[in-house]
Amino acid sequence: MLSNFATQLQFGDLPAAPPSLRILRETPQARVLDAGHKAASNLELIATLIGDPDLALQVLAHFPTLRDLVNASAIELQAVAGIGPRRAALLKAAIELGHRTVTDRPEERPQIRSPGDAASILIPQMGHLEQEELRVMLLDTRNRVIDVVTIYKGSVNTAMVRIAEVLRPAVRLNCPAIIVAHNHPSGDASPSPEDVALTKELIQSGALLDVEVLDHLVVSQAVHVSMKERGLAFE
Repeated sequence: MLSNFATQLQFGDLPAAPPSLRILRETPQARVLDAGHKAASNLELIATLIGDPDLALQVLAHFPTLRDLVNASAIELQAVAGIGPRRAALLKAAIELGHRTVTDRPEERPQIRSPGDAASILIPQMGHLEQEELRVMLLDTRNRVIDVVTIYKGSVNTAMVRIAEVLRPAVRLNCPAIIVAHNHPSGDASPSPEDVALTKELIQSGALLDVEVLDHLVVSQAVHVSMKERGLAFE
């Protein structure tokens, strides 16, 4: 096999150059530095991060889309041969830094003017999750995003949701307003009667703590439903 490959590389009377993995391994970093990180492919970015293009290929084989990679746990990442704890931590850290760029500096925080503004942030984070999560978007006095906090993971059974747990991050950070959101992995973003009842409780309890619940969004893949726009729980 190698001799055939060498024959194909011959040009004129020049001897064939043996294939060099060293050159390949230098390519991703050079690509990011020379062409810029925005021009680099997902493979090149991952290879630069973990230091091995062959291993980056294996990562993308296990997690074909960036959404798959974002949703993968550190344990799932380590199931890829060659991805140990250090490289798994590098990948998770890079993903988290990407999330935090949304709320890093006050002047760069997105301002929420409509349910669609909130959904544009929440759908990329929650739309393709395979299990239910309930999150709270914390807002400042100008409705700029301070943070998005995960309160529950797994099956979000509204009967087991504790109102105090949902409101605690806003009280702790003295946030005047929040938007509650949870996802439906089934693809149907229609709020249930239990969702409506939970929202009513949150609005009432939030008012006692000077925390205004601006909306409750149900997201699923590329769609969302605003309970406020539907007139559900909000007067």
